[in-house]
Amino acid sequence: MNKNNYTEKDLDFLLSPHAIRQSAEAIFDLTKNGKTHFTYHQDKFNSVVEYVIDVIKENYPSLEIPFHSRWGHFRVGGINRVADLDEKLKSEDALEKARTKLDLVITSVLLDAGAGAEWKYNEKSSGKSFNRSEGLGVASFYLFMSGALSHDGSLKATAEGLQHLSKEKLSEAFQVSPANPLIGVEGRLSLLKNLGATVAEKKDLFPGGRPGSLVDYLNNRYGKSFSGPQLLRAVLDGLGEIWPGRVRVAGVNLGDIWPYEKVPGGLAAFHKLSQWMTYSLCEPLMEAGFTITDVDQLTGLAEYRNGGLLLDLGLITMTDTKLLDVSHRPDSEVLIEWRGLTIALLDRIGAEVQKKLNKSATEFPLAKVLEGGTWWAGRKAAKALRADSSPPLKIDSDGTVF
Repeated sequence: MNKNNYTEKDLDFLLSPHAIRQSAEAIFDLTKNGKTHFTYHQDKFNSVVEYVIDVIKENYPSLEIPFHSRWGHFRVGGINRVADLDEKLKSEDALEKARTKLDLVITSVLLDAGAGAEWKYNEKSSGKSFNRSEGLGVASFYLFMSGALSHDGSLKATAEGLQHLSKEKLSEAFQVSPANPLIGVEGRLSLLKNLGATVAEKKDLFPGGRPGSLVDYLNNRYGKSFSGPQLLRAVLDGLGEIWPGRVRVAGVNLGDIWPYEKVPGGLAAFHKLSQWMTYSLCEPLMEAGFTITDVDQLTGLAEYRNGGLLLDLGLITMTDTKLLDVSHRPDSEVLIEWRGLTIALLDRIGAEVQKKLNKSATEFPLAKVLEGGTWWAGRKAAKALRADSSPPLKIDSDGTVF
C-alpha cells in the first residue's frame, strides 16, 4: 500500500477494525522477534487472564455486563444521573430521545482524554469527588445538562453552540484552577469547536445540525439494523475532520492513525476514541429500537488503562527501563508499539476469558470483557503500584488521544 497513492478501497480498509488488527498483529510479531521497545512474557498470560476474571466476578457476579462505554461513568458513585435526563425527555419520541443522548455522549467522549493526576471534579449534589475518566464523565454530563453546548440554552448540542463555546465556560464547568489543573483544556475545546464546524458542514451525516442527528443518517441509510463496523465507519466519516494535524490521504483525515514504517503500509491504526464512541452509541441506539450486529468485530481500546494492565502485571516489559522515566508523544515509536500490543493482547485475553467463562464471542463480546474486566483491572493494578493510579508509561498528551 503506497501512502502517496491510496485508493478508495485502501481508505475503506484503513477506516475499519481490520486495519487496527493488522497493524497490531504486526507489532506483536515484531515484539516476539525482538524488534520493538518491548519484551513479551508468555508465561505471565494465564495469571493476567485470571486477574481479569477475578475483577469481572468482583464487579459483575451475575456476569450481566453492559458494553464498555461512557454511560457507566455517568452512573459512577452509585448515582444514576441519567435518570434526571430520562425524566426531562419523557415526553419526547424515541428518535428525539436518541438524538439528545447522542448529543450528550458524543461531546462527552470527545472530552474524555487523560485528565492528569492532579485534577478532580467535586460534585456539589453528592459531595463526592471523582478524578480521571469518571470525573470527566460527570463534569461533561453537567456541562451538557446546563445547556452550555446549545446556542439557545436548550438540552442539546448544536453546531452553533459548540463553535461558540468559550475556554472560560469549559474551564468553569470542569472546575479548572491553578490548584486543580486539567491537562489539554485547549485541545478539548478545539475538538468541540471542530465538532461544531463539522456538524454544520456535513449535512448528509448530521441532517439536524446537531451531533445526535447522526441517528437520522443511520436510520435513513440502514433502517433499524446495522453492524458495529458500519456504526464505526459512520463515526469516522462524520468526525474524521475534527482531529488535529493527523495523516491525510485523498483529502481524508484518517484520525487516530500514525506513521510507523515497520507495519504493512507504514501506518498503524487505532481509532481509540472513535471506537469508544461507537461502543457508547450502542446503548441509546438500542433503546431507540435499533439492532446492532457484529459488535464483537470491533477491537479493544488502545489506551492507558488496558495498556497499563499489560505493563503493570508484567505481560510486557520495556527493553530499556530508562524509557519509563521520560514522557512519550502519541506519534512516538514507544507509544505506537505499546498501543499495538494492547490491541493484540486484548484480543487474546478476551478470547481466553470467554473460554474460561463458557461464553461465546456473540454473547460475551470484547466490549463486555473491557467493561467487566480489563479496564477496571488496569485501574486496580495501577492503584496497587502507584498512589495516584497513573499509567506506568509517561504520556505527553494533547487531550485528543488518551
